[in-house]
Amino acid sequence: MTLPATMTAVEISTHGGPEVLQPVTVPVPTPKAGEILIKVAYAGVNRPDALQRAGLYNPPPDASPLPGLEAAGTVAAVGPGLARWQVGDAVTALLPGGGYAEYVTTYADHALPVPEGMPMDQAAALCETYFTVWSNVFRRGGLKAGERFLVHGGSSGIGTTAIQLAALRGARVFTTAGSADKCAACVGLGAEAAWNYREVDFVDAMQAMGGADVILDMVGGDYIPRNVKALADDGRLVQIAFLQGPKVEMNFTQMMTRRLTLTGSTLRPQSVAAKAAIARDLEAEVWPHLASGRIAPVMDSEFALADASKAHARMEGSTHIGKIVLKVG
Repeated sequence: MTLPATMTAVEISTHGGPEVLQPVTVPVPTPKAGEILIKVAYAGVNRPDALQRAGLYNPPPDASPLPGLEAAGTVAAVGPGLARWQVGDAVTALLPGGGYAEYVTTYADHALPVPEGMPMDQAAALCETYFTVWSNVFRRGGLKAGERFLVHGGSSGIGTTAIQLAALRGARVFTTAGSADKCAACVGLGAEAAWNYREVDFVDAMQAMGGADVILDMVGGDYIPRNVKALADDGRLVQIAFLQGPKVEMNFTQMMTRRLTLTGSTLRPQSVAAKAAIARDLEAEVWPHLASGRIAPVMDSEFALADASKAHARMEGSTHIGKIVLKVG
């Protein structure tokens, strides 16, 4: 494959609102040992991209400063010492950054084959949410079949993924969302009940169900002590973001008397080896169900790469259901 010297990308021109996302021309990156170069067909749009744009989530020192944490496309070049991937292979990948571009490099072990029969736009919507949900709900949270699982923001990319994976693995799934339409979408994906948080106190609703064995939360703020109240004894609260802030006053006595676990993680700072281990789990445990069509990413909308600012505005307006992607190639 003949590669161009330069490519179109979208950069964060300065920290601020969606309008700071601007198209630029930059050199095509070269894959190092252990890396592949992907010719991007579609790139996923995620909350961490918006946080980076706003100056609240700095990329790792060795990562591209361009936004974009997941993409799907074809392998355009392979770094030294790699055997699995060949030029032309269709892949979807977790990225350290740089997805809002025509080409991007990533670690070969963070790429997975596009599930059979899946179009590239859907494939681009997989990695960020599936890596996050798998590592937090099942690895850290230890969710098992028959347990009660509550996920907040059930209509988001994370939420729609968590509902499907938890239901697939036999858990009883409950969720919160901000409108009747969003709640209906969550029930359609496998949630036993979806509560409009503007109308229903999820603590009372969850306690009526016996309490949650695992809660996945990205809200934070005053949701933290409310989540603790909504947990069953021996329950696990898994925190993956703090949209309403990371600081709150709380009495931790319940953690001891009810044997609760409070944990959480963020994906991007984890080691290359840790992310590769998650990828192996997903390929073995989840990818067959994506190929069969038993589960699938929920797609909200598509924007051209040059319209990345519109995609961010759509995401931050919180009216979307599922994933937003950028069409690149």
